[in-house]
Amino acid sequence: MAAVILQRQRQRRKRRNCKERVVTIDHLTEQEVVSGYRLDKASNAELKGLCREDLSPRTDRFCSLQSMTKVLTGLRVLAEGDFLSEVADLHGTSKATAATVVDEFVNSVNLRLRNIRFQTDRTELNKIKRKFYQKCRIPNIIGAVDGTLITIQAPTEDEAAYVCRKNYHALNVQAVCDPDARFTDVIAMWPGSQHDAAIFNSCGLKNYLELNDIGMLLGDSGYPLRKYLLTPKLNPSTPQEVEFNKYHSRGRIVIEKSFGLLKSRFRTDSLIQCRGGARAIFPCDS
Repeated sequence: MAAVILQRQRQRRKRRNCKERVVTIDHLTEQEVVSGYRLDKASNAELKGLCREDLSPRTDRFCSLQSMTKVLTGLRVLAEGDFLSEVADLHGTSKATAATVVDEFVNSVNLRLRNIRFQTDRTELNKIKRKFYQKCRIPNIIGAVDGTLITIQAPTEDEAAYVCRKNYHALNVQAVCDPDARFTDVIAMWPGSQHDAAIFNSCGLKNYLELNDIGMLLGDSGYPLRKYLLTPKLNPSTPQEVEFNKYHSRGRIVIEKSFGLLKSRFRTDSLIQCRGGARAIFPCDS
């Protein structure tokens, strides 16, 4: 009798209905993929392979979420800054699932993607120095450093410390880039009220440059002049000083360009607010 009742209950149980999910981008053109996800098809496939171990379904249950769906969901949030409900509808998931997926995706990228590393090889450093010299006619330059403000939601702890000089909540993110506008060092852990010079003085890169005479960084007037950090001349009074500032600006502008490219491609405020943060650090800081 009990077996008959159990069989009837199973018959009455409705089959689980899942939304149609996006598991591939083959039906989209290259332009549509770049517009919606900021990466081309090849880069999406490479990112999927890189994060496969972290994002692959851990069970064979019905309607388990595939790794490509997670990659596309995460990229969409970072690229467009869309509401989670809209991203969930677009990729066939629930809002709660989309929120969990974004966290998983960002944490996996932080763990697996190791493309931001300061160059220490002498041969590569010489190539960087030559490119900077061609750009700004200043020798021995290995990078440009600056900070940028990334908007965040007001935190629940030490809220006042995150209010920046522009009167909104932010992180002050320090970055160094090479002459090709590629980031070589990024620190995204300091509140918006922190000064650029204070962040640099406490970072591992500064300690490394002090101990190793490998070249100089270009920084703006907010940084102190050091043997490894070249800043512009304040209140130039001679034609030579004016000319120096002009070439210094020509070399340092690459870091401004890098920030512009980053913020135009990805919504960096969405990136920072994900659990785990977006933090690529110099080895000395780890």
